[in-house]
Amino acid sequence: MPVPQRIFDIAQARKARVVFPEMDAPRVADACAVLRDKGLAEPIGLDDPDDALLAALVTARGLKEKIARRMLDRPLFRAAAMVAAGRADAMVAGADSPTKKVIEAAAIGIGLSDGVETPSSFFLMRFPDGKDMIFADCAVNVDPDAAALASIARASAASAKALLGRADVAMLSFSTGQSGAGDSVERVRATCEATGFLGPIQADAALNPVIASRKALGEGSANVLVFPSLDAGNIAYKLCQELAGAQALGPILQGFRKPVCDLSRGATVDDIVASTAVALALG
Repeated sequence: MPVPQRIFDIAQARKARVVFPEMDAPRVADACAVLRDKGLAEPIGLDDPDDALLAALVTARGLKEKIARRMLDRPLFRAAAMVAAGRADAMVAGADSPTKKVIEAAAIGIGLSDGVETPSSFFLMRFPDGKDMIFADCAVNVDPDAAALASIARASAASAKALLGRADVAMLSFSTGQSGAGDSVERVRATCEATGFLGPIQADAALNPVIASRKALGEGSANVLVFPSLDAGNIAYKLCQELAGAQALGPILQGFRKPVCDLSRGATVDDIVASTAVALALG
């Protein structure tokens, strides 16, 4: 399933320098060769620690010098410092590193965009029938409260508009409308009241126009699914991969000053290439 051409077109036009702290991994190295050959990005490896990278962490990010020096000995933090110093436009990691470590490095080294309090992630889900969807948050926030869910939903809507051309957001729950109660339902309901997004709504009503009509909520045309917890989101995207043959690109991190992609540790060469292009298309 090829990535939508508009995503590749945006990435090619940006000609971004992307630092890959795990470039020594064979599949990452192979993906970097493809990115370079297709003109999608200029992949670069890690620089040696120097005063400019140190200054990026101390001056731009406000770290103490002693702490910053220690961080530069760690590949993920050094890659983030390269982005902070302007030597790279984006960071792609995670093939051999847990999500928590990638987020930690990005949060400390690159920082969040102005006004963003909750970083989050999404997968661009590509189904065999040609349908493209955004699933969020499937990698970062374990049990988001209503404010965090609102941040996830707004960021995911912006990502959908940039990548897919439209954002029809559904805030998922085990309950549709006023039919159910419980802590998770109330969090979703509060989020919908604050944002105006559709929900609480069950997945079938969010996706199926006939069921949406029966339940009198929405049009059944959602292309952005926001899950109430990491349990729900992570389980859902993996089930779609295994049972429906979907391709899951990401997780792409949202809310950072510069593009950051946290690769799945099972990512193939094609997945790495496509995920990098998606991250750059949002940059």
